Amino acid sequence: MDVIFFLQCFYHTQVMKSSLLILLYFVVGIVIAYFLKLPIWFVESDLSAWALYLLMFIVGISVGSDPSFRSLFKRINWHVILVPLSVIVGSLSATAVVSYWLYHISVAQAMAVGAGFGYYSLSAVLIAQMSGQELGVVALLANIIREVLTLAFAPLLVRFFGRYATIAAGGATAMDTTLPVVVRYSGKDLSVVAIFTGVVLSLLVPLLVPFLLTVFG
Repeated sequence: MDVIFFLQCFYHTQVMKSSLLILLYFVVGIVIAYFLKLPIWFVESDLSAWALYLLMFIVGISVGSDPSFRSLFKRINWHVILVPLSVIVGSLSATAVVSYWLYHISVAQAMAVGAGFGYYSLSAVLIAQMSGQELGVVALLANIIREVLTLAFAPLLVRFFGRYATIAAGGATAMDTTLPVVVRYSGKDLSVVAIFTGVVLSLLVPLLVPFLLTVFG
């Protein structure tokens, strides 16, 4: 048990380092673009769009090649659908309420940021493409913070809000990066629920974000 606990703690630390490393790369990109004169073709090209296409392709491969993907839906009952549904309703309603205190962000834009569900890499690129780089930065930081807070405060979330709180907080990341803390603090029996929730939310991000920005933006 001590070895398993050590490995879980080690993986937990590595995941947090990974999130912070991604944030560091983002900051380095800002610094380079600010202080160095980059070629016009590099700045004005559609590199971010092609990066998005590549990311969507990789996401499709990772989901389709997962050996547990097919058997996952056979092992759950329909009540589990309420978990990702609750995460969607909670995330969108909360960001809609918060938007009333944000003068430069509309309700639809705030909800689009919330619709990232912790999937910062995909949602940030989508939002930046549709609503500008500034909102894309907000989406990136908001969803990275969501993942980091889930990893850092998982024990408190379970203590004050129940076992499903880690899944709700992790959102789309509940199937990968935050899964270890779900198993550790919420129990192994919720691992299937976490994976199912993460898969559903990950698949909905590229649908919900453009829908919110196009229809309500």
